[in-house]
Amino acid sequence: MQKDITEVIKKLSEPIVEQEDMFLVDVELKHRKVPEVWILVDSENDGVNVDICSKISRTVAGLLEENSVFAGGYLLNVSSPGLSRPLSDKRQYRKNIGRIAKVKYKVESNYNTVEGVLVTVQDNTIHVKDGDSDAVEIQFDQIVESKIIPKI
Repeated sequence: MQKDITEVIKKLSEPIVEQEDMFLVDVELKHRKVPEVWILVDSENDGVNVDICSKISRTVAGLLEENSVFAGGYLLNVSSPGLSRPLSDKRQYRKNIGRIAKVKYKVESNYNTVEGVLVTVQDNTIHVKDGDSDAVEIQFDQIVESKIIPKI
């Protein structure tokens, strides 16, 4: 049931998000007394700001009401994924070129981790330079998890 509602929300919100020159990263539904919906958005070019999130939220809320997605009340949040979340869309990698990333990846049955500067992003691969060594080439389909390490 939760997956069905999440898919409906994705289908309704994705065109709205794209109208704002953004892309949909994920939709999360947290069940509490009042369901809480998180729509996570990002941009290939610019950052995510409050005005755009508010505009998306108002439009999506109208669609959720119009389509009777929830029988009662719900909370709707539109936000950027934030640095604590792993990267989940290839487009997120391009905007983080030059930043430090920690990438866990799998080659055959071995898990490896590299932490270094994300130097290039291509259609199927990324390159992460760890210190003075050569950049490590990682296929997108090998990536288990990637996180950007914030500068302190």
